[in-house]
Amino acid sequence: MKNIEYKKVASYEAHKWEFDKCLLLYSWWLDTSMMLKWIQEEYECDVVALTIDIWQTADDLDAIKQKAINLWAIDAIVYDAKDEFADKLLSLAIKANADYQWWYALSTPMWRIIISEIAVKMAEKYNCHVIAHWCTWKWNDQVRFEWYITTLNPKLKTIAPVREWSMWRDEQIEYAEKNWIPVKQKKDKPYSYDENMWWNTGEWWEIENPQFTPKFSNILQWCKTIEEASNEAEEITIWFEKWIPVSLNWKEMKLSKIIMDLNKLWANHWIWVFPLIEDRLVWLKVRWVYENPGASILIKAHKNLEQLVSTREQNELKTFIDTKWAYLTYAAKWFDPVMNSILAFIEEQNKKVTWNVTIKVYKWNIIVENLTSKYSLFDENLATFNKCMNFNQNSSAWFIEIYNLAQKTAYNVWK
Repeated sequence: MKNIEYKKVASYEAHKWEFDKCLLLYSWWLDTSMMLKWIQEEYECDVVALTIDIWQTADDLDAIKQKAINLWAIDAIVYDAKDEFADKLLSLAIKANADYQWWYALSTPMWRIIISEIAVKMAEKYNCHVIAHWCTWKWNDQVRFEWYITTLNPKLKTIAPVREWSMWRDEQIEYAEKNWIPVKQKKDKPYSYDENMWWNTGEWWEIENPQFTPKFSNILQWCKTIEEASNEAEEITIWFEKWIPVSLNWKEMKLSKIIMDLNKLWANHWIWVFPLIEDRLVWLKVRWVYENPGASILIKAHKNLEQLVSTREQNELKTFIDTKWAYLTYAAKWFDPVMNSILAFIEEQNKKVTWNVTIKVYKWNIIVENLTSKYSLFDENLATFNKCMNFNQNSSAWFIEIYNLAQKTAYNVWK
């Protein structure tokens, strides 16, 4: 452990002996497993562990709860938020074609919103005046958690043990081994993951440095490597009702089930597995490896259907609004009043995003094969190159002459 003193300067940071009970955001991975013991020792307080279930495939929730009890948590809560997360937030991600810096579907930023909301609710229920999170000074999530928690309940305070103990990953693993704390990470495979139904992200070791090639066979938890991916393309039809996916291949199901089924179905095809260099909120560049088959398919299907039922001006404005929504969501601005205005436009734009999209997938490729909607702005009688009486070709030359006036005039004046 390094002898670097962490000085608390924010009014919302809790100090030792100011509280006797703490709510810990508990994932059972390395950091939070250590925290259960560390907080009890350093702060001399009781700890309530909160784990939120949003379909983490790598986690055994019963084992997580038992592990927290074994590490002397006074209570261990497992909160089922699968449908809440899908219906409240992921539906918005689909409507907004979630995309930060071209590929990132904003799984972690949205995950932090619902964690914060539930954590505040549970802290109030269990009479905890302090919430502990696992974030370091380099993570975006320290900003998200501390902003959201203190926004939702200004009376709550937070602690960030990773900022305080100043241990590197190897030292954390040694601490866990020394104190008989079982963790998944090992010195030869120290990756950390942030998983929910929308995405799985891997970080640490050679993933972080763009000079190195990620060892996908060691890293991936959902998807096969490109070498192992299926050589057979697969097809599926997704039905939308007012922007919300409601069925796969004509079988109705909840949004959470649709997302998870797509993850399982397309993990065989290396669908949207990639390392992404990301500009973080705290002005650092970092590279993570992402797996998001279900999210990528739903966003691409939605975006294509949205373009079909919207005018060019609507699509251009929607692209701008979607980008603003993505950056605000990423930057922990979810509760800023401007989001209400942005979401009002997104809701209005999506009212006619209805009917079906057929997708084919094959080794990272997502191909929109066909789509239909009763609100489609495509008119075969106007668009066809076959004989058509609905389009007056005599008007073409007149349109071209008028449309070109500004360009022709400017070019000949300034050449």
